[in-house]
Amino acid sequence: MKKLLLFFSYAFNPLLIPLYATLFYFLVTQNYFYKHEIYLVFIQVLILTMLLPISLFYLLRSLGLIRTKMLIDKKERKLPLAFYAVLLLVLIKHSFSVLVIHELYYYFLGSLISIMIALTLILFKQKISLHVMGISSLTVFVISISAYYHISFLYLIAFLILSSGLVASSRLQEKEHSLSGIFLGSIAGILPQVLLWFVWLL
Repeated sequence: MKKLLLFFSYAFNPLLIPLYATLFYFLVTQNYFYKHEIYLVFIQVLILTMLLPISLFYLLRSLGLIRTKMLIDKKERKLPLAFYAVLLLVLIKHSFSVLVIHELYYYFLGSLISIMIALTLILFKQKISLHVMGISSLTVFVISISAYYHISFLYLIAFLILSSGLVASSRLQEKEHSLSGIFLGSIAGILPQVLLWFVWLL
């Protein structure tokens, strides 16, 4: 059971969530875009939300500014999260200004708000689960796409809800987060996405 929980923790690493959301969106809407448009957006998301953050992480570790792999220390989270927020802002302001994709635009805007919430909570010495925050936002995004395009993704949504529970259990088992950190992580992931429904979905 421990290995299963660890698998889900790695499979739903926060850096992978934007790629999952983008891939899912284009699988649903691929007939509405040219292939080169899909590749362009996906590569931009890959670079800005995964490759550059990983590069920064190893740079900070080599400089001694980060000592732990999982950013357990609250203070160590500030700089990576702030940098990630800047990258999301670049993605939102520039990448989606060339190719207008409302669904992804508001998903990443919600993700940016979630990161800002995580940063704000650090100032109050509260560490939330970024894993739970990420998978929660992805689950809400899948629900929103299902509602917007009137396509049933019941099994996928059920799988993501189950996965959310397994990811949360994994974080608790590894003793990297408290129950409050798990709860606040889910709220930080869900709330911005739901509130943005009033802008584009409803």
